[in-house]
Order: sequence, then structure tokens, then C-alpha cells
Amino acid sequence: MEDRYGSDVLAAGWREQGFKKSADVAAEVDLVVEVADDGYCGAVIRIEAGMVELEDWKGRRRMFPLGAGFLIDGEPVRLVHPTAKSSGPQRTASGSFAVADSRARTALPSRILVEGRHDAELVEKVWGDDLRHEGVVVEYLQGIDLLDELLAEAPPTAQRRYGVLVDHLVPGSKETRMVEQILRGPHGPHLKIVGHPYIDVWQCVTPAALGIRAWPVIPKGTDWKTGICRAFGWPAESQADIAHAWKRILSRVSTYRDLEPSLLGRVEELIDFVTE
Repeated sequence: MEDRYGSDVLAAGWREQGFKKSADVAAEVDLVVEVADDGYCGAVIRIEAGMVELEDWKGRRRMFPLGAGFLIDGEPVRLVHPTAKSSGPQRTASGSFAVADSRARTALPSRILVEGRHDAELVEKVWGDDLRHEGVVVEYLQGIDLLDELLAEAPPTAQRRYGVLVDHLVPGSKETRMVEQILRGPHGPHLKIVGHPYIDVWQCVTPAALGIRAWPVIPKGTDWKTGICRAFGWPAESQADIAHAWKRILSRVSTYRDLEPSLLGRVEELIDFVTE
């Protein structure tokens, strides 16, 4: 007859049978976790006296005991106190190995151009160490429609290449048509123009980094950044409100892991192009 209760109900570990074991994860600052009991999702901002403080995407903060009861990507984890950093090779925010001599080199004549201040700040935060080591300067255009004017005033050459990062570079978009026209022009051989598919560089930050499941969908006809702020419950009445919202988003980015792969690959392409 089948033994429905197993061979020994008093054997060690019988209480854990059928339950998935939680993995130990260091509660590093900016790690995003979900609380299993109530679904609260937030990023680690500090650890104190055996407690971990989390902050969600609306800026609300809560304290929890270190240990079990958390989820990462739906899998159970136990948050443990981070151990001391090893003295081995360190990596930059972009994932590159940090060099011993991190002083900035003399700037190359080549440049990386991005569409706006937010793009430049994001690139600086993740790739800043690498760019300084290579001597690459990042400048912002305030819009791809101004690229023709810049090229006329300071044409690129074989010794002064321009790598350009464009928002919303998808088939059929006005940005794609403008890029195709520019590359067909006289400056095309010394330009590399790449882009990500998102409406704005804000969306290049992964939802996981912000502690949300997905970016809100903003109806056509509504200013995208204003719509995002309102969807998050943030002020959106002035340019200062938009700038503050970006600072909150940027603060959740610490490494390349917090960015979408579609941006990571494009920036690396541009760095390779201007440093060849």
C-alpha cells in the first residue's frame, strides 16, 4: 500500500519539504526587492541595527528586519548584511575593470553627442570613468534637428569623428528619416548615429531599478514626461518638477545592470567608434 506520509515524518527537514529554499542575498544599497507578505516593492537605502530600510518609487520608506520574507524576480530570498568588499579587481559602473591610474586623459578631438541634458547625465553616471580614461567628451545637442547646424559649423573628419545617440530611433519615425538623410550627406563617412527605441532616455532605466513592473503607458497628445510624473503621483507643473523627477529616476541607477540592453550596446558602439 502506498505510504502517503513518507517513510519517516519525524526525519530532519520534514517541515521544509515542498517549500522553496530562500537564497541569501546581500542587502546592497539600491537593490530592489519585493516584500512577500504585502507586495511592497522598494530599493535598499540603508541597513541599521539588523533592519533594512526600503524606499519605493513614490519615495515612501519602510523598515523591515533582515532575513527571509523578500522576493527578487518572484524568487524567495533572505536579505543578509553585506560583507566587506574584496580587495580584488574593481569594476566601473559600466562593468569595465577599473584602472589603477584613473586620471582623465587629454580629450580626444572626437566627440559623443547626445540629444539632451538627461541623456548626458545618464551616460556620465554609468560610463563616466571609462570616458575620462579614454579622453572622450560627451556633449548634448538639445535635439537631433540641430545636428545639421553643428556639422556645418564644425565638420567631422577622419581625425575628429562624431558618435551620436538618438532617442526613439525606430523604423518610420521622424528621427530615423532625419538620421538617414544626414548619413547620406557629405559628413556621413565620419559619423556614427545609433539610437534606442524609447520615446525618452528615462525609459532606458529598467522598471526593476525603479521598483515598478513596467513604465506607464502615456496617451498620445500628452507630453510624455508630464504624463509619467502624473502617473507616478509626482508634481509636474513646472520644468523644475520635471528636473526633480529625473533626479529621482537617475538616483536609482548605479551600474549598467540598471539600464536596458538596447541602450548599453549603442553607447559601447559609440565609444568604440570615437576611440578607434
